Amino acid sequence: MTEIGKLLDKKSVNKAEISRRTGISASRLSELSLKNSTRLTAEELYLIALAIDSEPAEVLEEVCKHLKLEVNND
Repeated sequence: MTEIGKLLDKKSVNKAEISRRTGISASRLSELSLKNSTRLTAEELYLIALAIDSEPAEVLEEVCKHLKLEVNND
């Protein structure tokens, strides 16, 4: 499960309702929730955040919490 999938599960949201409110298809939401190789667009993140009554920045932090800057030892 992806980070966005975990977030949606944690929030106990209905994906069909998110699909209806955002215009993102149910199949796309499933793909975003289950396939780590699927890339979430900024527009999708923003719409999902609005649909689950969250701040987009909070959703971004949750979804990207695994990303770190590389240390450059020049």
